[in-house]
Parts: sequence; C-alpha cells; structure tokens
Amino acid sequence: MKVIHLISGGDTGGAKTHVLSLLQKLNEQITAQLVCFREGDFAQEARDLGIPTEIFGGNNLLRTYRALRKFIQAGGYDVIHCHGARANLMGSLLRATGLPVVTTVHSDYRLDYMGRPLGRLTYGTVNTIALRLFDYRIGVSDAMVDLLISRGFNPQNLYTIYNGLVFDAKRTLPDRLAYLRGLGAHVEADSVVVGIAARLNPVKDISTLVRGFAAAAKDHPQLRLVVAGDGPERQALEALAKELGVAEKICFAGWIEEMDDFYQALDINTLTSLSETFPYALTEGARYALPTVSSRVGGVPYLIDHAVNGYLFPAGDWAALGKWLGVLAEDPALRKRMGQKLLEKASEKYSLEKTVETQLAIYRDILRRHSRTHRKREGVLICGSYGRENAGDDAILHAIIREMREIDPYMPITVLSRQPMRTKLTYRVDAIYTFHFFQWNRRMRHTKLYISGGGSLIQDVTSRRSLWYYLYNIRQAKRHHNKVMMYGCGIGPVIRQQHRRLAAKTMNRYVDAITLREPDSLAELRSMGVENPDTRLSADPALTLSPADDVLVDSTFLSHGVPPQGEYICFALRNWPGFDEKLPAIRAAAVHAYEQLGLTPVFLAVEKFQDPSAIQRAAEGLSVPHYLITKPEDPAAIIGVLARMRLVVSMRLHALIFAAGQGVPLVGIVYDPKVSAFLKYIGQDLFVELQDLDAGKLCSAIDQAAARERDAGAVRSLLEKEHINQDIARRLYCGEG
Repeated sequence: MKVIHLISGGDTGGAKTHVLSLLQKLNEQITAQLVCFREGDFAQEARDLGIPTEIFGGNNLLRTYRALRKFIQAGGYDVIHCHGARANLMGSLLRATGLPVVTTVHSDYRLDYMGRPLGRLTYGTVNTIALRLFDYRIGVSDAMVDLLISRGFNPQNLYTIYNGLVFDAKRTLPDRLAYLRGLGAHVEADSVVVGIAARLNPVKDISTLVRGFAAAAKDHPQLRLVVAGDGPERQALEALAKELGVAEKICFAGWIEEMDDFYQALDINTLTSLSETFPYALTEGARYALPTVSSRVGGVPYLIDHAVNGYLFPAGDWAALGKWLGVLAEDPALRKRMGQKLLEKASEKYSLEKTVETQLAIYRDILRRHSRTHRKREGVLICGSYGRENAGDDAILHAIIREMREIDPYMPITVLSRQPMRTKLTYRVDAIYTFHFFQWNRRMRHTKLYISGGGSLIQDVTSRRSLWYYLYNIRQAKRHHNKVMMYGCGIGPVIRQQHRRLAAKTMNRYVDAITLREPDSLAELRSMGVENPDTRLSADPALTLSPADDVLVDSTFLSHGVPPQGEYICFALRNWPGFDEKLPAIRAAAVHAYEQLGLTPVFLAVEKFQDPSAIQRAAEGLSVPHYLITKPEDPAAIIGVLARMRLVVSMRLHALIFAAGQGVPLVGIVYDPKVSAFLKYIGQDLFVELQDLDAGKLCSAIDQAAARERDAGAVRSLLEKEHINQDIARRLYCGEG
C-alpha cells in the first residue's frame, strides 16, 4: 500500500506530533510519503526521522496542483491523505485523480483562526468548503467525529483515531526541586505542583486555571502552578496572577524543550481548553501517572473518567476547577491511585501502536469501500421505536446494528428515528426522522433489506396509529423491492378485530421472514392467521450485549453518589395505571431487603423521561439507606450496573433481559404480558402481577430470589437462538438459500 500525506509544513503542537510519529511508524509497514508545501523545521524533522519527504513550494496553486498530480500518478499511490487547510484545498482538487481522498481533522476548523478575523475569513472559509468535498474524514477523537456529524457530515464516511504515544520510553528526572527552581518556580519539598502545557491563547483559557488555582491555594498554601508555554496572553495572565495575589506561586516557564522532564516534576496535570479534539497534553501526563483535572471538552471524557482517574469540570468554571485541585492537594494517596488508573487506561487504549493499527485499518476500509461505489442498491433500513432515549429500545438498535456489521462491515445503514442527530452521533449510522415520509421512501429505492424491529411494534394497546405506521412502512418497503424482515420482535396484544385482520393481511403479503423473542408472540401470530412468512422462534437481540468495562461502571455509580462496591437490590420501575397504589408495597419490600437480607436498595431509571419520577416517588420517605440512578447512561453502562446487583426487581422488560444475561436473580412485576412471557421463556417463576401486588407477595419473591445463586445458564440457549435473527437477515441480504 502506498499513501501520500499532504501538509502545509508549518504545523506545530499536537498535529505535528501526530503526523510525524504516525508516518514514522507507518513506514515500517507501508509506503507513507510526506509532501510539504514549504521548507522548514517540520520537513527537516521528518527527514531526520527517516520519513520520505518532498517539497512542493510556491504560491501558484494551479502549477502546484499539476506537478503534484503528475507526481501522484507516476508514484502509483493508492490513497491521498490530507492534514490542515492548505492540504485540504489541494486534496479537494486531487479528487480528479480518481483516488480516494481522506483528511484528518485535528481541531475544530471554526476555531483554528480564533482571534485572527482575516485568517478566518480567507483560509478558514476555504477550508470549510474543502472539507465538504472529501470522500472520507478522520476525526482525532470520537468527540471530533461527533462535532462533524452535528455539522451535517455523513457519519458513515467518518473515522476516529486517537493521538498515540510510546508509553514505555520515559526519561528519569534526577532532581525534581532543582529542575523546578531552574524554571523559576518557588517550590519546597512539600509543595504540590500543578502544571499545564499549552499555548497562551484564548482557546486554551489559561485565565480559568489561574483563577481556579488562586481559589484552591487559599486553603492549600502548599500548591504551586507551573505554566509551560507562551503566547499573546502571557502579559495579561501574569497581571491576573498578581491581581489575585498568587504571582509568587505561579511560574510562567515559557516553552520547554524536554516535556518528559516537565511532566515528571508535576503532581497534578491540568487542561482548561474551551475546545479540544484529543490533546497530547493529557496522554503525556498519563505516561507519568499524573492525576488530571480537565475541562469537559472534545475527546477528554473518553480518557478521563470523572472521580475514577481524574476530575472533569465545565469549561470556564474556575470554581469547580479550584474545588478539585483542593481535593487532590490534600490527599497524596488519592493522587497516586487516580494517576495509576489513568496510566493503565491510557497505555491500553492510546498507545502509538494502537494508533498505527487503527490508521492501517482505516486505509484498508477506504480502499474496499472505494471499490464498491458503483453499486446501485445496497444497505439496510431499520425501523422501530428509536430515538426516544429508552435504554431497552437503544439496546435493541445497538444489537441489530452490530449484527448487520458482522454480515457486512461496509453495509450502509439507515435508521428511522425520532431524534436523527442523536442516533447518528450514538451509532455512527445515517438516520432519517421517523415521519419524514419523502426521505425514507426515497431511501428505500436504494436499500436491499428493510428491518422492522425489535420490540413490540405490532400492537394496538398503547396506540392504534403506531400500528398503522409500522404496517404502512412494511408495505412501502416491499413495494420498493426490499426484502422485509421483522427482527427478534414481540407481537401483541392486538385487540381490535379490524387491526388483527389488517396486520395479518400485511404480514402475509409483504413480509419475507419473522423472528420472535418468545413463544407467546408465535401463538399470537398463529391466532391472527399469519402463515406465509418464514417464521422462527429466536430471542431478543439485546441479550447479546455486554456490560461496560469496570471503569465506566464505577464512574456511573460514583456520579450518582453510589459506592461502586456494595450489596445491592435494584428496583427498575415505571409509571403505569395503578402503580401509585402499589408504592407502599414496594417501599415495604425495599425496607425488608435492607433489614432482613442486608441489601441496600438502588432505584434505577431505564427510560429517561418517565422512569425518574416513578423511582423518586417509590423512594420518597424510605426509612433505610438507598440510592437513585436517575440519568440512564448507554445500555452497556446499565448492564454493568445491573450486573453488580445481588438481585433485580423490575417492571421494565429490558432491565430483566439485561440482568438475566448477567445471571442475576430476578423478580418481575408484570404490568404487561410481555414481562411474564419473557420470564417463563427463560424458566423464571418469580413474578407478581401488578394488580395483585402486595408487600407479602413481593417480599416472599425477593426472599426466594435472594436464596438463588447467580446463573447465566437460563439464557445460554436463548443466546444460541438469537443467532437465528442474524442468520435469516444474512440470507435475505446476501441472497443465500
């Protein structure tokens, strides 16, 4: 593989480090040619690292384009890779070569010329236009990709890469105090040194650090601050430090050549930027196990797990920054523990080797996809109750998308969603508003497979209009020559006779295959007279999802004030007619679990909008210690939370599904037949009908569940059956069988 990289040649900071370290390593496996548009330190440093480097200088754009195009064609390159505004302009022109052209977006292009209005008007405008013309784009962090999606870029043509570092090559600092004093810092043996490495310009917001540091230093006089960097705001920052009375405690060290020495000398690393992608300053600090306090911007939250390996604060909030500096200043053990956790995470996920591996995978993906651009009909359209911020529906969608990617990693996927932008950001797929009929009808003309599911879409209890909507979509998909599959779904109840006839007629005429999550749905289909589609008993796709890693689960607990390790019973509740009448029984059961079984109640909201009020009412006036998790995270985090429970009491079907997949003993509160149907399907007999619920019945069921061992065996056979969903989808999509 031969890849040519274009860059202006005047880059500094993170972009320079990323490109040079990446190209040096890439050349060990492929040919990675560097082209700069001017001679300078960047090009010379590249040569010193053994990177093949050419200069295409001059201000005649057309002449440079012709010479570069000839060079690319003669060199037999496979991919053109651009970095920065000038390279992006040239790359947009070089699309005429027929080669795939990709750009790496290193920073927010709307802020690159912050404080330089003329540069923003000229270079910034040109770059903004050029970015729209590329075939593919790479964001330096998931947050940068999210930003691009939010600005209308196609999520299926975006990739994520992270700045990588070599974690095993570290310098040793012989005398920390001597080094710091050499920089001009007034430090003593007991000083706790806070540091930041950044350009002193508005986007880095160093004034917030100075203010936060000053607030923390009032109660923690041992604190010192060292600022490594220079820029136009230096004088203003020095004046601010003097005004706040901390000038003697802050050292403005200017540019530092050997950054390893700088990070070794610190006790706490910081970052206060208003905008970032994924800053090297944090991973460089992580190499030396530095606990970190950072603004919650860009890709930072992907590295810093709040209260686990560092602290996050809203950008510009100097009071919150000062609070966390104070917490770390007074606890050396906490600094050591957080720093070690940060090192472990960074070295595992953000090494240079991982970055090179990711970049090569991106190139391979681009080349495969570029060879398929002639196809007129491909991809899948997924329709369901999506974009409502319900963890159960989100889990189903997550599982279906993952299984589609396993069928074909390059499959274009479109989802009908009530919140298209949120769906795009979460799943990196295209999305269309649920009721934008013109758009999704047009998309159906180009897709091969239409998936309706999962969940209970074919029912008329909650809404007759939703039934009409899903049946209409099925008919339209078939009329646009798609294969149609109902995927791992539940059926019913469908009460009205005219709806039963309409549903049966639609499914018999327009559906190719149906997979069902439990036997009751199969019985309902047969009673309705649905016979024509290939119908199989499978399982809910959400069963295949895994819990989040321990760090994310710890962070979820801590952010809600819950100790991560404990003996807990979970109550996952929802609003439903008659629910409030049963609250005394639920509270009595919570008290019983705490006093008789030693289990602390945790009330969990699975659905973002309805459930918080339900669990708050259930916990109101509770006489024993308890916790509320009111802000649902992604399904993986919820699964991780449920996996740590001793047992789960739930009205929510997907809380039962998630917990069952982790082997957690279950007690169901049945407000809908689908809850008892699932529990019976996995051989669980502990459930109580909501209308019959009382304290005695619920406490008895909890006692029985508590006596059971954790066992995921009940769902192992279901996991095997769940593969039927994917097998049938593969057959329909690929035309097998």
